[in-house]
Amino acid sequence: MRLNADFSERAVVTPDAYRWVDSPTQGVQRMMLDRIGEEVARATSLVRYAPDGRFPPHEHSGGEEILVLEGEFADEHGTYPAGTYLRNPIGTSHSPSAGRQGTLLFVKLHQFSPRDTERKVIDTQALAWQPGPEQGLMTMPLHDFEGEYVALVKWAPNIRCEPHTHWGGEEILVLEGTYHDEHGAYPRGSWLRSPHQSRHAPFTGEDGALIYIKSGHLTLGDNQSAS
Repeated sequence: MRLNADFSERAVVTPDAYRWVDSPTQGVQRMMLDRIGEEVARATSLVRYAPDGRFPPHEHSGGEEILVLEGEFADEHGTYPAGTYLRNPIGTSHSPSAGRQGTLLFVKLHQFSPRDTERKVIDTQALAWQPGPEQGLMTMPLHDFEGEYVALVKWAPNIRCEPHTHWGGEEILVLEGTYHDEHGAYPRGSWLRSPHQSRHAPFTGEDGALIYIKSGHLTLGDNQSAS
């Protein structure tokens, strides 16, 4: 399967375009955002577990990054409420499950550097926000390794940023509010991927925005492998 597999192109998925598909495990569904491969794949997805749903034990042959969006996620290593950010490096394994209310996850698979070996469990509800690069922005850094940067960014209402270039690309998931740029408006649940050296001028309206952002990870090598 190849879905949004050309990383030299801009990709956008808004909630009105969601198409949930069943995984091989009963009670677990996926909304695929980008994918190269079949059941084992380089993939970015929303993953929805039914209440008390379980997924079989598995090893992370290419690493796994998770942001818990709703409900409660768990495995034999711990329990992770909404707002938890997880990184499971290459070679780790677990047996995941959901709580009584089910769970909704943002998941990225097979996108780790072999040198990125630190497992992370971050409760973003317990971290303090830091001043952002421009007035009206607050940031919560989550990961920084060899040019790849991951953070939550909180935008106040009616903020406009200067146009900027995405060196190494940029990926965004809108968690709250509405994110805007000159190309469109992106409500909660929207996913955007902007390629290396693309450019835009983002802003917010009356409702502000909270976004997950990853940058610096869409390299020339990714573009070549996806072509």
